[in-house]
Amino acid sequence: MSRKPPHDPAFAAHDHAACIADAIAAAERRCAEAGLRLTPIRRRVLELLLREHRAMGAYDVLDRLREEGLGSQPPTAYRALDFLVAHGFAHRVERLNAFVACARPGLAHSPAFLICRACDQVAEADAGTVGDLLDGGPPGFAADSAVVEVAGLCRDCREGGG
Repeated sequence: MSRKPPHDPAFAAHDHAACIADAIAAAERRCAEAGLRLTPIRRRVLELLLREHRAMGAYDVLDRLREEGLGSQPPTAYRALDFLVAHGFAHRVERLNAFVACARPGLAHSPAFLICRACDQVAEADAGTVGDLLDGGPPGFAADSAVVEVAGLCRDCREGGG
């Protein structure tokens, strides 16, 4: 069995500003093509998720929005997160009850999440055969969704004794 490296740069050194700019540009293009509205709040929530490379809870997002004067009520954050998840710009990480920006927005894929149990950093990888199960499962079974979450330690936490 071959192992594919994560497609998400979360665990690797990279130009973070370019990473964010590219993802926002991709979201803007996708919204324009699909006739979706990337409102200022939705855009800012996506920027927050992209900036962190960590899963963020809805209340963490709300706290940031509140600090910036962009909203103080929970529905503000939840609506933006719901939009981002519904349109493939973010994913919900069940284990952490939190959200991460999608590493490949607009592309059909079956993500798996590599979660550092020490620092909660999350990288997105291709779940591969799990996606195949969704497409070609046993006769009579119609899968709605699958979530693959793998807990472990990122290199920094492992080397730092985390």
